[in-house]
Amino acid sequence: MSEPTATAGGTRTMVAVVQQRYGAEPEAVLHVARLARPSIGPGEVLVRVRASSVDRGTWHMMAGMPYAVRPVSGLRRPRLPNPGRNIAGVIEAVGSDVTGFAPGDAVYGTAVAAFAEYAAARPDRIAPKPTGLTFEEAATVPVSALTALQAVRDKGQVQEGQQVLITGAAGGVGTFAVQLAHAFGARVTAVASTPSSTPYRRWAPTK
Repeated sequence: MSEPTATAGGTRTMVAVVQQRYGAEPEAVLHVARLARPSIGPGEVLVRVRASSVDRGTWHMMAGMPYAVRPVSGLRRPRLPNPGRNIAGVIEAVGSDVTGFAPGDAVYGTAVAAFAEYAAARPDRIAPKPTGLTFEEAATVPVSALTALQAVRDKGQVQEGQQVLITGAAGGVGTFAVQLAHAFGARVTAVASTPSSTPYRRWAPTK
């Protein structure tokens, strides 16, 4: 990770992934450039990103498909510099209204335009990084694991002794859903396509 540099006008810059048009192929629409480092408001924190990750929603935001995402992502072109959302890193600065976090804290969560050296985040969208996880491991958690948690715990209300069928179990959300349902005491049946499930079967929990 490079150190931020300053332009002639004094603006501090950073390296980031940049997207200026929609497209289904990352190689065609994403490139690396130097941008101004995000400024934060009173209720935000600035995170120096140590790791990020891709989830299914990343592709939808990049491609602008289905069209229903475009009121959020931008009607004709992307509204944000890049489609990244998951982050794990270290807080660089905090806004004047922020409590509970301080520079130097290791955190993980979600932010906008996360494929960059720095990202601005809301305090309610991040949490202290578990000490047992690397930054790379923590960066895989926010979107996919939270989606799985909402499905298994909040919507499905899975309890001990129940039988649970999880389809797409080798996908980003599915891998977390299997582990969460197992942790809640359910007997889990996991279904995935053969190419996806081959490495999955080596580590999936059994009950």
